Amino acid sequence: MLGIIHFRRIARPLLVGSILCSAAGPPLLWSAPAAARVTTRIKDIVDVENVRPNQLVGYGLVVGLAGTGDRVRNAPFTEESMQAMLERLGVNIRGTVMRPQNVAAVSVVATLPAFARSGSRIDVQVASLGDATSLQGGTLIVTSLRGLDGEIYAVAQGPVAVSGFRAQGQAARISRGVPTSARIAAGAIVEREVAYALQQAPTLKLALRNPDFTTAFRIAAAINDAVPNVAAVLDPSTVQITPPLNGQSAMAIVAQIENLPVAVDQMARVVVNEAAGTVVMGADVRISPVAIAQGGLTISVSETPLASQPGPFSNGETVVVPRTTISVDDGGGAALATIGGDASLKDLVNGLNTLGVSPRDLIGILQALRTAGALQADIEVQ
Repeated sequence: MLGIIHFRRIARPLLVGSILCSAAGPPLLWSAPAAARVTTRIKDIVDVENVRPNQLVGYGLVVGLAGTGDRVRNAPFTEESMQAMLERLGVNIRGTVMRPQNVAAVSVVATLPAFARSGSRIDVQVASLGDATSLQGGTLIVTSLRGLDGEIYAVAQGPVAVSGFRAQGQAARISRGVPTSARIAAGAIVEREVAYALQQAPTLKLALRNPDFTTAFRIAAAINDAVPNVAAVLDPSTVQITPPLNGQSAMAIVAQIENLPVAVDQMARVVVNEAAGTVVMGADVRISPVAIAQGGLTISVSETPLASQPGPFSNGETVVVPRTTISVDDGGGAALATIGGDASLKDLVNGLNTLGVSPRDLIGILQALRTAGALQADIEVQ
């Protein structure tokens, strides 16, 4: 009997410099050129104050299911909802025993876009609350959607579209996707608007999605070059626009400057996902002079049991004697490589390619570099 325990480097996809690489052997790391600092539009990196969507939620019933709905005994709230709905329609079924399986209680959620007007349509997402096995072929009965203030902002109704399915027989079952979750495209009509007079706003604030001092001042400078003396930096995440008296409104200024290009800066950061074996490094990551040793380890455990036979004409018994052999191979010594002073991301990638490390080995190396003070970047472990 032979048992071998291998501790080896396993090739996993690795993302560096926005390029995904995967290979059968040790992966080849790739780095983007350090000089390739991309400019982007202001509208793509900021959010305008109070220009945001609102979340809506509701509770309703999906009917017309082919025996895949809630079992009333296990989901009593479905029966109560059916009774309340039918009573509103003039049908009294109190005290009647119901056993339908073509109805399912569902939660209905939607996102109300900023400045949505009465009569416009929005998409809704439907998900089962009970023990229904599928919403395929069902129709959502008219359902009110409320905001956090308790007011009704939209009404949803219509046939649901399910992307998953489930089929089973006596000895096998197959499923794909989630058949208890569905979507209704343009399934809700907006009934109430969220009042906000953007045109009369005396000032507007631009909130950076990734706060940074350098980027904030670049945005303010680009705005002031287009419209003099209207932008000021309040903090790393906020640029305030104050229109001049008797001049353009704040909304008109935003429309004028939102397409201006700005070079986005960011902190040096390394993002590590240990579960997926993924490492993402920014172009500004720097490495101080350091030497890295990395090697594989293989431990072999082999079992060769022996049978001990008793002598002739003796009263002994045959006994199995265990024999275990353990050997350790560290790959003939770890590889040692050095990375020069103030190394860039490209130098780091070239050095790690020389070692032939896998993403999981790279995670350990980066954490050790951060502990040693040689990695000039923040590490974020997901």
